[in-house]
Amino acid sequence: MRPFHLAFPITDIEATRHFYGTVLGCRIGRESPGKWIDFDLFGHQMSAHLRAEMPKDTASGTVDGDVVPIPHFGVILKMEDFLSLARRLNEDPSTRWGMKPKLRFEGMAGEQRTMFLYDPSGNALEFKAYADEGEIFAV
Repeated sequence: MRPFHLAFPITDIEATRHFYGTVLGCRIGRESPGKWIDFDLFGHQMSAHLRAEMPKDTASGTVDGDVVPIPHFGVILKMEDFLSLARRLNEDPSTRWGMKPKLRFEGMAGEQRTMFLYDPSGNALEFKAYADEGEIFAV
């Protein structure tokens, strides 16, 4: 699979550097001081672009009975990577949870562990891991 690229808005480069670089453990890539910074989010190129303020979108959706933020982005991880990240985030008191780690679709096609959190600028991220990765696109 080829990596994807996502450019997203932020309001504070240093808080973003700490969150993605230290908390999530992303490798820091190129940057233009005071303008943007790139991160390697599990092999994908994320470009955080500084903006004076964030867009005012507070939409949400519902998945398996849970309210989830829309828009959001994230990565499908291997189960051991998901569990390791979940432990690290649970131990960090600064984690801004949208939804703490949980099991979704238990016993059904697409059974998965999922969690939502917010970066310092309020961008919503979802990390998930499937019980069977062959069911990522199961219907």
